[in-house]
Amino acid sequence: MDTSQYLIPLLVLAFAPGIFWLWYFYHRDRYEPEPIPLVLKIFFLGMLVTIPAAFIEGTIAIFVPVIILAVIVAPIVEESAKYLVVRRFVYDRIEFNDPMDGIVYACASALGFATLENIIYVFSSLETSVTLAVGTGVVRALLSVPGHALFSSMWGYSLGQAKFRPVEERQGIIIRGLILAMILHGLFNFLLAEYIGVAVLVLVLVPGMWLLVNRKINLALGNK
Repeated sequence: MDTSQYLIPLLVLAFAPGIFWLWYFYHRDRYEPEPIPLVLKIFFLGMLVTIPAAFIEGTIAIFVPVIILAVIVAPIVEESAKYLVVRRFVYDRIEFNDPMDGIVYACASALGFATLENIIYVFSSLETSVTLAVGTGVVRALLSVPGHALFSSMWGYSLGQAKFRPVEERQGIIIRGLILAMILHGLFNFLLAEYIGVAVLVLVLVPGMWLLVNRKINLALGNK
């Protein structure tokens, strides 16, 4: 079957959710929006870091069961990779000047990561059928893509808090945020693997994460 006519629409389907959710989280910072070029830079660096993360996960996959890879290895590797982008390229810059910035840049990195991952999943599904590729893109647009931003908001909020706390407190604050992000990411992947788990994910975990992230955004905005 010739699928070439579907390539551009599917690319838009795979890429658009990341841009939409980036726009959404960017505009949650209603007081002092970050420079758009810097946010886009972090987004594209988040895309690039997907490649070494996939290599690391692929190597470890040789030695561990799939469930361990999904629930433990992937959350650790992926949250660490997204975190390192923000820590290395924006955390020490003058633009990172209030608590909300941690969430904005964490979401930018996470959504870049999720976008390239999304493109890979959608076009891998195309090998089976166009219907599966479209279905994969739609489901991931609603769950997995924003999910990455929700996980990473945990350590993003911690980065925003740590930046303005005494030096001796910063490492502990950041580590707690990273651990929470990894736990939520692992729980998400675990629930996604089971039919009953998907119901719990959609009805409990995802709404709970949205509530938690909204609370952290409000707290960060209140600390400006």
